[in-house]
Amino acid sequence: MSQPRHVAVIGGGVIGLACAHFLRQVGLDVTVIDKGKIGKACSFRNCGFICPSHVLPLAEPGSIWPVFRSLFQPSSPFRVRPSLRMSMWRWLWQFARRCNRRDMLQSAAAIQPLLISSLKLYEELMTDGADVCEWQTKGLLFAYQSATALEQYGPANQLLTEQFNEPAQRLSGRELHDFEPGLKGDLAGAWYFEHDAHLRPERLIVWWRRELENNGVVFRENLALHGFSMKHGTVVAAECESETIEADDFVIATGAWTPLLADILGYRVPIEPGKGYSITLETAVDDPQIPVIFPEYRVAVTPMKSGLRLGSIMEFAGYDETIRNERLRLLKNGVGRFLNVDRPMEEESTWFGWRPMTTDSVPVIGRSPRHDNLFLAAGHNMLGLSMAPATGKLVAEMVTGVDVHIPVEPYGINRMLG
Repeated sequence: MSQPRHVAVIGGGVIGLACAHFLRQVGLDVTVIDKGKIGKACSFRNCGFICPSHVLPLAEPGSIWPVFRSLFQPSSPFRVRPSLRMSMWRWLWQFARRCNRRDMLQSAAAIQPLLISSLKLYEELMTDGADVCEWQTKGLLFAYQSATALEQYGPANQLLTEQFNEPAQRLSGRELHDFEPGLKGDLAGAWYFEHDAHLRPERLIVWWRRELENNGVVFRENLALHGFSMKHGTVVAAECESETIEADDFVIATGAWTPLLADILGYRVPIEPGKGYSITLETAVDDPQIPVIFPEYRVAVTPMKSGLRLGSIMEFAGYDETIRNERLRLLKNGVGRFLNVDRPMEEESTWFGWRPMTTDSVPVIGRSPRHDNLFLAAGHNMLGLSMAPATGKLVAEMVTGVDVHIPVEPYGINRMLG
């Protein structure tokens, strides 16, 4: 009897775990390799949103001007730190070119199938993991201080309603206060997306890893990939710093670190690390009960069963590992404008992670152009958690050669290399 095919997944974040899950589900042997600890990077303490509402890409008409202004505004919630790195300037140029309606709609058409599929797959997964992962289906609010800003979201909601069947309910300031008493009563109002869900991501990671280990998946930590061994143009082994791991197929799920593998892959995947921050607070009686995004300040609040998470902020600063106090203050001050009580901001923990940002907000999922048995699953921007199950299922379908459940053409790497 022949041995099952063996797949090595490089990268142990939520995308790598999702790939391992669906590869194992179809009967393949799987080893997950990470250069650090499993799930300790961007997957660890993000806001935990599972958000089919987030159809539209970052590159929208008019988006480039806030990016340009941020070069001269260190206190901007969306911050591009001036740099001499040509890769960042190439990325910004390509991003700027996509800030138009045609490209926005093209990206949204690629983003939505991953979000819809993932939500359905999460609902199946959470049959067993809901309690431990703090899975909740309370929707998501976009709340505004300014009546003008509230009105300005109207055309986006109309677009989401007419072209993507993802409408939001508009709430006046009074309706918002009745709906979510944890927010101040003087806000202009909000838009409410009822289909969104949320969970505590670090608990998902721990639970999912345990489930996969119980199902035979092998995890190898603190193993940095140094290269591949090749035979007749096919990858036969991952050369790590202390050992060689042989496999029949390989998956690169390395998120924001993927560009650093250019010498190994033979090309550079044009992903920029977008640094996000979070603060986790102890739960208080008057905290909001529904997740909220405050678009005017680019910050968010996630009420989890075991804590309150403040998150977001975007900083393009390369692979800078510094937790900057001024960014944390922006986060606290932005959220503090909206909470109903002047609660203390004494955090349990602070965190940052690098989001793997592509210029079109669409991930890279597909076969490597140089290796028939190497697959890419990276570049999920701010939606890695929301897109993970669908990505994992797509990868498993491509590896095994069965019909894919959603078209893969929009996610190919060639769109970025041409």
